[in-house]
Amino acid sequence: MNDKIFTLIPGIALSAAVTGAAVLLERGETALFGRAWLESLVLAILLGSLVRTVATVPAACEAGVRFSAKVVLELAVMLLGASISAGAIAAHGLPLLGGIALSVVLAIAFSYTVGRLLRLPHEMAVLVACGNSICGNSAIAAVAPVIDAQGKDVASSIAFTAVLGVVVVLVLPLLDRVLGLTPLQYGIFAGMTVYAVPQVLAAAAPVSQASLHIGTLVKLVRVLMLGPVVLGLALFRRDGARRGALPLAHLVPWFIVGFLALMTLRSVDALPAVVLEPAHVASGWLTSMSMAALGLGVDARAILRAGGKVTATVVVSLVGLGAISWGLIALLGIR
Repeated sequence: MNDKIFTLIPGIALSAAVTGAAVLLERGETALFGRAWLESLVLAILLGSLVRTVATVPAACEAGVRFSAKVVLELAVMLLGASISAGAIAAHGLPLLGGIALSVVLAIAFSYTVGRLLRLPHEMAVLVACGNSICGNSAIAAVAPVIDAQGKDVASSIAFTAVLGVVVVLVLPLLDRVLGLTPLQYGIFAGMTVYAVPQVLAAAAPVSQASLHIGTLVKLVRVLMLGPVVLGLALFRRDGARRGALPLAHLVPWFIVGFLALMTLRSVDALPAVVLEPAHVASGWLTSMSMAALGLGVDARAILRAGGKVTATVVVSLVGLGAISWGLIALLGIR
């Protein structure tokens, strides 16, 4: 047992070192530009892939890198549940909450269909669909171990959604002026279309505080959909015909059980306040570390060769998500 642990240390240390470099780069962005255009999570996978592409990852690091890409990622997803409370979300009104949930489901179905029509593999189409429709990189990271996605597929999905996420943040405030949206409409639209919570803040804050508040709330509802979606994917895998023969732990991964348990405890105020911030920080760090490990397993040249179809899928899916979001606003008569 000890020997196995020792074999993991070099790869874990390398993944942690790449993560540390990504964090420093993010802080450098903030110091220079006032905001981080690329978060440490994205920088970690880009740096890891750069290391893999321009240098040779030592064989002694391979086991630890694989461990970081899988087990560390699963632990990070579980801890994410401590950051989500269903209570504050439910208080805002069932029609909006139900509409957001339905919109997420429709967006996943639309994005997946687009990906398959463009001949993306099943796993890649699922990753792009969930990333676009729920919460970008975090959703991709959560879904990947459930569908047994390959590292190169995860890296490609994250790379393209990350770039497009930055574009959306820059374009949305301009769109507000063109369409003449009310603060409430714009906040809901931003919360429905922007990938990450920090990006929602960056896109909504320049418009108004009302947009910022409702946008953040809507985004949290989308994040809340991560648990049910991942659980659904675990139950309805492509190998569903053999599902009855699979162990329960394979159908309902331990980290999803942990995610839902922590979310439930947070929602009923059963988690001590003192653990909330450390859990949030740990989840973010571990996610970045797992992304660094994924990057260390992927040659960037392979991503570039497969990029055209992924880019087209992400762009078309985002347009579809925007249309679905606008339809939700119109259907609910939000002004």
